[in-house]
Amino acid sequence: MQRIVLGSGSAYRKRLLERLGLEFECLSPDIDETAASGEPPETLVLRLSEAKARAVALRAPDALVIASDQVGATDGRLLGKPGTVERAQQQLRGISGREVRFLTGLCVLDAPSGRLLSGVETCTVHLRELSDAAIRDYVRREQPLDCAGSFKVEGLGIALFRSLELDDPTVLEGLPLIRLVEFLERFGVAVLQH
Repeated sequence: MQRIVLGSGSAYRKRLLERLGLEFECLSPDIDETAASGEPPETLVLRLSEAKARAVALRAPDALVIASDQVGATDGRLLGKPGTVERAQQQLRGISGREVRFLTGLCVLDAPSGRLLSGVETCTVHLRELSDAAIRDYVRREQPLDCAGSFKVEGLGIALFRSLELDDPTVLEGLPLIRLVEFLERFGVAVLQH
């Protein structure tokens, strides 16, 4: 079987890929993830997922590389990883009671041939009206400082939601497994034996 490398340093994405039961290793892509001026969210996540895959392929030229990138967007504003408690609280205040679209780019690159498959998956989150006390309590308990949008859907973050619109719950978690299984099969990697 071909070597599989997850081009990510994210523990969340590693846990997601582990669900598929494949043997893989992780290599962090270490790329600049800054959005270009005026770059639409769809373009950004697709560009970054492909750049991550290419960066890792240089270090693993025999591998099938999986890479992903995610961003939240509301009213034309990008929601990245807050990094601090204060920014997480501020970000949650700004999206309280609103609709946030999450876009997750996915790229699977066959390093030996250079062939790649990529795409963008989306989901929409409708947040509840959140009080300052609820926001402070959530951030204190969950510490979502490394999560786009300042929440973790796989944890207590679900309590912030009024509803979700999505085809694949793993899109919101950062690695769209339904699309990934399809891409892997197109490269000859069967997750389930047919």
